[in-house]
Amino acid sequence: MGNKPLNESITYPFKGKNAPDVGPVSILVSNKDDLDLLSKLLNLREAKTINLLMSGVYIHNGSANGFSVVGPLIGAPYATILLENLIAWGARQFVFFGWCGAVSKEVEIGDVIVPNSAIIDEGTSKHYVAEDNSPALPSTAAVKRIRNALSKTGVNFREGPVWTTDAIYRETREKVAHFQKKDVLAVEMESSALFTVGGFRNVEVGGILVVSDDLSTFEWRRGFGDKRFIKNRQAVAEGIRWLCKNR
Repeated sequence: MGNKPLNESITYPFKGKNAPDVGPVSILVSNKDDLDLLSKLLNLREAKTINLLMSGVYIHNGSANGFSVVGPLIGAPYATILLENLIAWGARQFVFFGWCGAVSKEVEIGDVIVPNSAIIDEGTSKHYVAEDNSPALPSTAAVKRIRNALSKTGVNFREGPVWTTDAIYRETREKVAHFQKKDVLAVEMESSALFTVGGFRNVEVGGILVVSDDLSTFEWRRGFGDKRFIKNRQAVAEGIRWLCKNR
């Protein structure tokens, strides 16, 4: 064991001899429909594509000016496994594109949210940082780039805290009321872990969420087929395209 710290991990992400060059920028996409949309917008269908666990990695050029789009993915543990591998392969700037449920009564289905913090209610983050009840924070630089890209492409968005949970079917009335008091905008399943691992590995991670459903009245209102939800996912994809092309 030598002089290595006792808390150093025995397992670690690594870049094998056949690992791809994914470029410095990687877009993590939770939903397959959004992944397909982005791949089409970015002309990635004919790009180099590889598998990473249960996800696809679409690679544009690689090298210093390249980028990759990765997904689909769900949940904190799986999202961070992908993130760790992409970091090992050379990516340093990440944008997560996912869906969320409204917690605040001021948030509507189809709204676009840029998280400025994420309350940790998932089990992955504690393995990277001491538990001190502090929220996970995105990279300031990543949030700035996301703001700029959405503004340049005319996408209206809200900024604020989100709540990250592992248990999508245990979003109880008690918990929703609790997080409403903390001015949380929405709930989802990946952001706090991605932000935590990004900070731990010293890479830039930010996120964009589109509101797919509403829990704010303590009744579940589903909006997965809502026209505004579909339209704003497309708008976010355009914003991400601008970000990838204008770095």
